[in-house]
Amino acid sequence: MNALNGERNIGWVPESGFQLRKAGVQFDAVRVDGEMGRRLADLMEQLVGGEPGPVVTEANGRRGVYFLVPPGSTAHRCWPREVTILNSTRNRVSYVPVPALEGRTWPLSWRYPPTGPGRFVHTLILINAVESLLYSGRDR
Repeated sequence: MNALNGERNIGWVPESGFQLRKAGVQFDAVRVDGEMGRRLADLMEQLVGGEPGPVVTEANGRRGVYFLVPPGSTAHRCWPREVTILNSTRNRVSYVPVPALEGRTWPLSWRYPPTGPGRFVHTLILINAVESLLYSGRDR
């Protein structure tokens, strides 16, 4: 375990590179692709007055932004269709790419790195922020 992981006691963060982690174990994830995902990350930072919890960004492909939320918190909620839910429920298993805290992790990076083992993005604030962002986008 690297020094940063050891200081933060976050066993699910790889020591180097990146790895896929099964959603629903340590966390669920909400992925929002492209510019909307980046705007959502900015909005979350504003709403919580700083660091919103662990958020991973992808530099290629869909340019996904992954918001890591508490395990089990994405199920049984109404999410807009622009959002991809990554969790493990009956007959479904999802995996989330997680980069190391330092070193070569391209195409992934931490927009907001994890600060502790139980610190995640607040699911209800995230749902409201997504809906707010989508609603304001339709008015333009």
